[in-house]
Amino acid sequence: MSYPQIDPVPAGAARPFVSVMIPTYNCADLLEHTLRSVLTQVASRDDVQIEVVDDRSVRDDPEGVTRAIGGTRVAFFRQPTNVGPQANFTTCVRRARGHWVHILHGDDMVTDGFYEALQQAVQQAPNIGAMFCSVINIDEHNAPVDRFQLGQLEAGVVPDLIQRLAVQNLIMFPSIVVKRAAYEQLGGFHPELFHSADWDMWKRVAVHYPVWYEPRPLALYRVHAKSDTSRLMATGANIADASHAIDIAASYLPQGDVARLTALARRYHALYAMELADEMINAHAWRAAWRQVLAGLRCSPALPVWTAAMGVGLTAGVHAVHRAIGPSAPRS
Repeated sequence: MSYPQIDPVPAGAARPFVSVMIPTYNCADLLEHTLRSVLTQVASRDDVQIEVVDDRSVRDDPEGVTRAIGGTRVAFFRQPTNVGPQANFTTCVRRARGHWVHILHGDDMVTDGFYEALQQAVQQAPNIGAMFCSVINIDEHNAPVDRFQLGQLEAGVVPDLIQRLAVQNLIMFPSIVVKRAAYEQLGGFHPELFHSADWDMWKRVAVHYPVWYEPRPLALYRVHAKSDTSRLMATGANIADASHAIDIAASYLPQGDVARLTALARRYHALYAMELADEMINAHAWRAAWRQVLAGLRCSPALPVWTAAMGVGLTAGVHAVHRAIGPSAPRS
């Protein structure tokens, strides 16, 4: 299936430096934090477009929040019908007029210095197609949970990024800004992918363009039970979707490395499924754990995956015994 087309901005249209496009769906309770994090940095600038793109929310009022927090500084667009997240991301790109496009989910945030880091990267390496930074994961109360980083200590273009990115997604959505011209060349987000649509996009960018990394944690990614990621993990759909993305990537990865990178990606995600299953067993989420195990084995039948699956089974057995015999008697 071909990717959705992204047409160039019409000739003569005003072109801001960056467009901050905020996709939302039933997350208006968190949107205030997102908008304030952006406005704190760019409210006085006239070279930044800010727009909320709502996928027809049904449980809350993102337009009301947008008007209350952003006033006339932040535009609001509501989809005529619900189109799903990946199509809404593509709409964000199509509505963006800036030379650079930052898609910032309506429950994520940026910290001071994010857009200045983008400007510095563009000045130092004008040929880059994207910039991303390390990320702090936060909970629903904005408290830090952990940090996600690449490991590169200095800011600069990442050498051979695709060799690593083809195996696992190293780029969190709120951390990356992509040149609009790159979207125009590569197309929008794959309509058949859900959880992995962003991973597929970043791989395509990395195949065609140099990508800049900023090691400072300038973006905040929210982890909470209501997120799409959490729902997908409960069914194993996260691993199935990643497996589909791996198949799709075989059409554009460097041809000499396709077989090796595909095998590594499959094994990585299958083993990740076993790790998730272990965590779910410890949380007594038995059905979700079983679905992760099945999804992992479908993703890769490699021996290390089977070994990990047996380890998960052993953990489940120990839990079953403990439930059967009850708590151990205290020692005298």
